[in-house]
Amino acid sequence: MGSERRERMRALGARLRVLRTEAGLTGAVLAQRARVGQPTVSKVETGRMVPSLDVLDRLSRALGLDEATAGEVRDLLAAVGAAADSGQTEGSAPAGAAVDDEVRAARLVRSFQCVVLPAMLQSAEYARHVFESAPNATPESVGRAVAARVERQSVLYEPGRESVFVLTEAVFRTWPGTPALMLAQLDRLLAVESLNTVRLGVIPWRRPVPVLPRHGFTLCDRRAVVVETFGAERVAVDSAEVAAYEETFDRFERAAVFGGEVRDLLLRVMKEFRDLGDTLIP
Repeated sequence: MGSERRERMRALGARLRVLRTEAGLTGAVLAQRARVGQPTVSKVETGRMVPSLDVLDRLSRALGLDEATAGEVRDLLAAVGAAADSGQTEGSAPAGAAVDDEVRAARLVRSFQCVVLPAMLQSAEYARHVFESAPNATPESVGRAVAARVERQSVLYEPGRESVFVLTEAVFRTWPGTPALMLAQLDRLLAVESLNTVRLGVIPWRRPVPVLPRHGFTLCDRRAVVVETFGAERVAVDSAEVAAYEETFDRFERAAVFGGEVRDLLLRVMKEFRDLGDTLIP
């Protein structure tokens, strides 16, 4: 991390902390009003995390900033982005944290994945493998990220929220760790699928996909889409881009099976992992 970028991140965080104090808000209250996780507010204010423009705008609205002050903090964010940096702050959120924050703030979540399980469905051990594969990951940052992810999954159980997940069958067959890890993960999917706040769909291998998927993505309400690549995430709020991803998600959703067919598929795959465990040499 370049020293110039660090200083600009600290300047942005310090300014937001002052504005929050002047508004008479605690970090917890600001997080609730902005519909972001409280750890996000803490990390931004201490210069350990760069917020997306959407998150910054939500913080600004929650603080009641006038146009001039909101423009000031946007300029501070732009200055962070302008600082040359190809690394990642030690202790900052690794790849995968942006989608957690955006999902936490949304009432309607729609996620399509073709290789990796959606963040909100991952077991702790599966999530650990995800975060360990991120560039510059450390044991400390991975541990914090896994704990935060598991904590944020509580939104799946909150009334008034709706989560729709569409996966290709390949997600179950592209696996980290051991068959035992995947058996526990698939058992979790069976439990989550039964929630009345969740719809879990799978495009079986016997069906052609309507569009060849290039990456996973998560729609948060109708205001943002998190596009996930190998080493990073990009939060887009452009209405045309969000609408295009909504149309693509609808096509994947129409191709998927739900309900009993998904449960039967999960049970079949679990049997295959049990059989596979008997053939692997430790």
